[in-house]
Amino acid sequence: MRVLLTSAGLETEEIKKYFIDIAGKDMSLIQALFIPTAANNAGAIEVLPKCMNDLLKCGIPDENIRVYDLHIGMDIDELRQYDVVYLCGGDTHYLLERINETGFNKTLMEYIRSDGLVVGVSAGSLIFSNNLSGNLGLIDIKLDVHCPEGEKRGKVDYPLKDNLRLTNTCALIVRSFPDGLEIISS
Repeated sequence: MRVLLTSAGLETEEIKKYFIDIAGKDMSLIQALFIPTAANNAGAIEVLPKCMNDLLKCGIPDENIRVYDLHIGMDIDELRQYDVVYLCGGDTHYLLERINETGFNKTLMEYIRSDGLVVGVSAGSLIFSNNLSGNLGLIDIKLDVHCPEGEKRGKVDYPLKDNLRLTNTCALIVRSFPDGLEIISS
């Protein structure tokens, strides 16, 4: 698994470098699927250019980024054409509803299990945790985002007593659950 769950995307140089390293490919060749579906209110829409810039500042060309709003599902063969899936923040309930209704939940989890790279931002991270029923079930814990104080850097010990807390400058790396959880850049 190669999943980065964040509050604010590729906010720090360390998170950006980790993303570039884990992609394992020249950034100019990366094909990215950018999913802004959760951004269904003014505040979330305002942040979309920053999210798009996360990919651009890593060196992914604009023409290699496809914006996909999840009005219909996508089969696994089509999804595998992308080197990274970037799930933007906004309304977590709406994003999860669209993912489940279109069947993208099954496709996305198959993509992750076959070593697809996923970056979640805020709502795009919460859909993988136990915060909501019908979640994607990647991590069997609750996740809090945009916290003023977060988890300590390093391997995350499981079982957890409380929710995992992410600041805007850290990321939860998921390589496997529960043994492959790590916090970077806190």
